[in-house]
Amino acid sequence: MPPPPPSRAPAVGPPPPGAPLRAVGAALLNLTGLGLGYALLGRWTRAAVCWAATAVLLWAALPADPDGVPGGVLAGYLLVLVAAAADGARIALRSALGGAWRPVVAVGLGVVLLAVPTGGAVVYGSARNEAREQMLLDRLAAGDERVATASGRPFDAAKGEYERALDAYRALGEDHPGSRAAKLVPDRLKAYYDAVSTPYAEKRLCEAVAPLTYLRTLPDSVDEKLLGPLAAWPDEPLAASLYGCGVSRLGGPGGGGTELGELLRTFPGSASARQVGPAIGKRIKEQVAALEGAEPCAATEVLRGLGATASGLPDEGVKALRGDADKGVVDGVYACGVDQFEDEQFGAARTTLTDFARTYRSDGRARQARNIAIAAEIADDRPAAGKRLPPSKRPGGSRMELVISNDAPNAVEVLYTGPVTGTATLKACAGCERYSASEGPRRACGASGRDYPKARLRLPAGEYHFLYKHGTGATARVDSYSSGTKVQPGYTYTSCTYVIERSPFDLDLPQLPDSIRPALSPWGAGSSR
Repeated sequence: MPPPPPSRAPAVGPPPPGAPLRAVGAALLNLTGLGLGYALLGRWTRAAVCWAATAVLLWAALPADPDGVPGGVLAGYLLVLVAAAADGARIALRSALGGAWRPVVAVGLGVVLLAVPTGGAVVYGSARNEAREQMLLDRLAAGDERVATASGRPFDAAKGEYERALDAYRALGEDHPGSRAAKLVPDRLKAYYDAVSTPYAEKRLCEAVAPLTYLRTLPDSVDEKLLGPLAAWPDEPLAASLYGCGVSRLGGPGGGGTELGELLRTFPGSASARQVGPAIGKRIKEQVAALEGAEPCAATEVLRGLGATASGLPDEGVKALRGDADKGVVDGVYACGVDQFEDEQFGAARTTLTDFARTYRSDGRARQARNIAIAAEIADDRPAAGKRLPPSKRPGGSRMELVISNDAPNAVEVLYTGPVTGTATLKACAGCERYSASEGPRRACGASGRDYPKARLRLPAGEYHFLYKHGTGATARVDSYSSGTKVQPGYTYTSCTYVIERSPFDLDLPQLPDSIRPALSPWGAGSSR
């Protein structure tokens, strides 16, 4: 009976029979990462090293991470496997294993067991891909959450959140086009556009302009293939919003010119742009009609705004509407002044109608505007003068003469209103002096031989109101003075203006009542200061 083979190959001499096949089997078994080649050779310490290396790899790899196993760990592990395979093959060449079947079984088992790390790598790759998909889905969900948060806030405050959500969608769609998350991005972008354009959907058109303008710029930063039909969608809603917002502001604060100008420049051929001219024209007609209503002053201001808006728009047909508005303004200013007079806003009426007469000199109403302004100035001091508008036509019939003399050392402007309205100016009286309250009515205009400055008025009969305004040469201590009287047919009237010195105790002195005489009736027009 032959002796059994030695447990190890001799240190020297030729390899034992079947050594190459044993070397291949040991190498394959060690490549599995399970250290089975060393176990077959009885090298348990070396086998333990393989097991430890595999344990380290599993610790680093599990659970599966989207980034996979760190490159250094994987390279180190592969180096250990290659070294173990080479070392196992070297030892097997010098070792003899019991039984002729062992080398063949070892090779077969090594080939079979290589499927373990290979399959593990495949499974791990699948797990890593799933982890990556889940990570991308988490990013998608984070973008959705940002959109949900932003949708409940005004666009200006929420714009940053919207932009960060868009960055997430764009990165998923452009950088990970084959992922499950990327396939969901088109639906998310549709929801994104719906959220941003909520003001438009809710017909808050002025609020919709900014978010729709933002959406219209997205094709500059996002691939149009990713956006699809959404790339061109904002154009029509933005045009409609610019129109609706601009028209709602016509004649008011802002005037609507900014929005309508943007519409005509950006979408000149749109249906909304074609409506701008008719909308402004309609609004002008409405305000012209409103001049006959209860608020002509307000309607006039709206017409001014409409004219300014029309003239500033980049469309010649719309610009031409300025002329219609300006015509309405002319009528409106006059109607406004009359309305102010009738509402006893005499100071405002005087300013409005004086400006009208000065600005529109060729208008047929300029003369009447001046008359109403005169009456308003008198009425501001003497309200009875504002009970009715001055007649627009001069009355016929006889006229009585009123001669006004000036015994004041300063010029005097006389305003009067009644059946006729007008003004007269008296020059300062050279050498005339101020009187005391007691001597004024007795001495005024009584110096013989003195040529007092005079104004002669021919007045139809009726009730008159006068305002004497002391002009050039008067000090701040000289007051204007108003009075009223009735002019009757068949009489000649005189009036004298003079200045009364203020009391040394700085007290206002009472005015003497006007004295009327049947034939020659002077009414005293003096001043209390």
